Amino acid sequence: MSRPSASPAPSPRARRSTGRAVLSDVARLAGVSTATVSRVYNEPGKVSAEIQARVRQAALELNWIPNAAGRALASTRTHIAGTVIPTLDDQVFASQVAGMQAVFGAQGITLFLGCSNYDPAQALTQVQAMLARGVEALAVVGEAHPPELFEALRQYRVPYVVLYAYRQDSPHPCIGFDNHAAFLGLTNYLVELGHRSFGVVMQPALGNDRVQARVRGIREALERQGLAVRPENVREGHATIAFGRESMRSIWQESPARPTAIMCGNDALAIGALLEAQALGIDVPRELSITGFDDVAMAREIHPALTTMRVDTEQIGRIAAQHLLDVLKGNGDAGGHEVPATLQVRGSTAKAAMRKKR
Repeated sequence: MSRPSASPAPSPRARRSTGRAVLSDVARLAGVSTATVSRVYNEPGKVSAEIQARVRQAALELNWIPNAAGRALASTRTHIAGTVIPTLDDQVFASQVAGMQAVFGAQGITLFLGCSNYDPAQALTQVQAMLARGVEALAVVGEAHPPELFEALRQYRVPYVVLYAYRQDSPHPCIGFDNHAAFLGLTNYLVELGHRSFGVVMQPALGNDRVQARVRGIREALERQGLAVRPENVREGHATIAFGRESMRSIWQESPARPTAIMCGNDALAIGALLEAQALGIDVPRELSITGFDDVAMAREIHPALTTMRVDTEQIGRIAAQHLLDVLKGNGDAGGHEVPATLQVRGSTAKAAMRKKR
């Protein structure tokens, strides 16, 4: 009885029942070795831009995506970083994420994004979930988080940074600006213009170390001049144009001592206050000066243009990502980096007008 002839060895593609391309297909199409393809996605800094472009184009044509699990097993790395921000509704946090994404993406690292909605408990949950998925580095906004969050980062030995805040005596590596100093300086500017009666419209301070520092800066600057903000001229709520308008209206209509300057916690609040002041027939800046914070695009376009503090939030994101990359490579230090906030004087502020008491 004759023995059945051996079946021919299956081709590489025949062995793949799914018919999907694999790494060797990408290498063949790009005209490089499989090792080079791996380096493009694992260590892009070691591959020229021209080779990277060829490999990525070949992967695109073949609809091939690197297997993250396989990469992690092969290199003991996940090539994943994470960041947790307070909200998706604020341009300043979106630009920070964009800056981080650009730097991490250039090094083949995927950025996971979490949103806490200003809830410390949610921030902790987001960080724990990211650690469970093997993030190699992590960035969180602000220092006001549960101790368990930072303890988990230490236990997992994951390098991290605190964004959008900076103080020299912080126990954490901070990438951002000194919120206290920024508002102290902004208040001093208004005092120098002769303002002695202030209103403050701010985001909720509970669980927000950045807002707490800003309020402290205002209070300390005024105390040095023997001044204080009257409680009836303070409003705290959502960081929106709508709340800025509502606050401006209530302060102007209800306060027995109308302020000559209103300081807002961000530009959205200030734009709302400015729009409502105009609706009430208040001459800005002759009767009332208004300041914001962040220097969003609309602050320069509104009339009068808004006096505010400029913060390069995209730069904060880029510096944070590069800091974390340096630490992962063993080249970084444990310190932070200050990105100063700078005063932008525009048409919404002027010398204080003499006003008779109501």
